[in-house]
Amino acid sequence: MRAGYFLLTPMLPLIAADVWHNGILLLWTIQTSIIVYVIVFGLLPVIFHYSYTIQRKILFLNFVHWPLSIDFSNPEAIGIQGARNFYLTTDEGVKIGAWQVLPKSLLNQNISKEAYETVLKNATLPVILYMHGNSGNRASSHRVELYKLFQNLNYHLVCFDYRSYGDSENADLSEMGVVTDSKFVLEWIIKTVNGSAPVFVWGHSLGTGVSTHALALLANDENQPAGLFLESPFNNIASEISEHPLAQIFKHLPWFQWVIVQPFYDNHLRFQSDQHITKVKCPIMILHAEDDNVVPFSLGEKLFESALKYHGNTEQVQMIRINASHGLGHKYICRYAELPEIIEKFVSSVSKN
Repeated sequence: MRAGYFLLTPMLPLIAADVWHNGILLLWTIQTSIIVYVIVFGLLPVIFHYSYTIQRKILFLNFVHWPLSIDFSNPEAIGIQGARNFYLTTDEGVKIGAWQVLPKSLLNQNISKEAYETVLKNATLPVILYMHGNSGNRASSHRVELYKLFQNLNYHLVCFDYRSYGDSENADLSEMGVVTDSKFVLEWIIKTVNGSAPVFVWGHSLGTGVSTHALALLANDENQPAGLFLESPFNNIASEISEHPLAQIFKHLPWFQWVIVQPFYDNHLRFQSDQHITKVKCPIMILHAEDDNVVPFSLGEKLFESALKYHGNTEQVQMIRINASHGLGHKYICRYAELPEIIEKFVSSVSKN
């Protein structure tokens, strides 16, 4: 034992140093973890709570420019045939960039870009106005896929970018801002077509909140669209924020509603589609995939229930539940094999009324 003692004695300083080092490392780790926790779950949420600018950026994601380096004046460069780029200036003086896409039956008629508006005035085939979701612009790939589907169905299409998106003018970005932009474009289309063809509105994701709000504002006007498609919709922004996957990091905290959710309501970033949809007069078709991991399917169901409760019948409001086995998620309902038939059936039934 004495021999072991003499062997251990020279190692004691090394052991003590190692214990000291590990203790310091543990203390540093604990301190760092506390600092990170305070920053992530304390400081950043408080900054978010009081910053309208950050709230808008997170909601609209208009700073996410994809695809990059798009020449909006040349839609053919991204594979859209029979399209023209044009601009509208709203009543508020905001310049809006848009595309008009011809139906398939008109692609071989050598129509000049100058004659496109005349074609729209004389339209007899259905006209779709597309309102996109947040981030990207009207050239985003999943949106282009849908445009081609409309074109192959032999429909006219107009798509555009809200203020501060794409090549539209940078202007104050707010719920009412994007809604008034959309309302203006819709009124322009209805006036241009002048009853010669049915006009339908298609909103996707955030665009469902924009479109239902815009149509609610038009509720008292004589001119109404023939129908409304809502793809991957939510019932209101408060619910969408609470159920978004990223929110689950903070949702367990007692101040979540006050710090994260309430500011959107206070700053009029509400997109209360469950209220606006009660004022929509035209028939409504809701499309939602069960495996949507951005806007949970349950929120689309809640919107459907709100609409059904008010309108009272499934002829006025319909909902298509797309099984998760198709793997279409939030952006790719455009690839659903049954979608063309669903669209045609809805358009045909509404157009007959």
